[in-house]
Amino acid sequence: MKYFLDSAITDEIKYALDMYAVDGVTTNPRHVQAAGKPFLTTIREIAEIVKGTDLPVSVEVNPHHTDWREMVAEGKKLAAISPNFVIKLPATEAGFRGLRGLRAEGIRVNLTLVFSGSQALQAMRLGATFVSPFIGWKESSGEETVRFIQEVVAMRDNYGFKTEIIVSAVRNGRQIVEAAIAGADIVTAGLAVFKDSFAHPFTDEGLKRFCSFWDKTEYE
Repeated sequence: MKYFLDSAITDEIKYALDMYAVDGVTTNPRHVQAAGKPFLTTIREIAEIVKGTDLPVSVEVNPHHTDWREMVAEGKKLAAISPNFVIKLPATEAGFRGLRGLRAEGIRVNLTLVFSGSQALQAMRLGATFVSPFIGWKESSGEETVRFIQEVVAMRDNYGFKTEIIVSAVRNGRQIVEAAIAGADIVTAGLAVFKDSFAHPFTDEGLKRFCSFWDKTEYE
């Protein structure tokens, strides 16, 4: 199981790389806005952080594009900025066609905003490097998500597709565990979600007790 950080804030990315050894980064327009800098400035700074590594960074094209040719044109420009960049396209008709166009140019694609097995299947059969099924939003609306991930993993394995599955919009440690049990390759989550998932109040309580015992024991 790989961990990707869902962020465009450079300090968060550096922290997660150092403390948590994350395996990649995913960004979206909301993350770039939170970074407080222009889009190109932000992604170029991220490119510098991962320079010389094989860590993938997902970068999204302008979401206003409805013509696949516009998606491909922008995707090519973004991919030229860094060899680490993977271009994010939406699971729309234009996005699927854009996926084919970018793959023909040898550019990696992360097909995002996937909310059904049929969307994931189309992305995988067209050669997406990554497919990103979203679970947080589905769960919030009362939809079942574990079976959803299991279906995507099963389809990938049934046909030997090379696509890696990024479980996205992950909101807590339980969802991370469920994605791992289902056989997903990657989870992507915000820094706070990872921090919470690595912590437990019993760990804190146990450490407090051990410190008390330690303080009452001679070292030599």
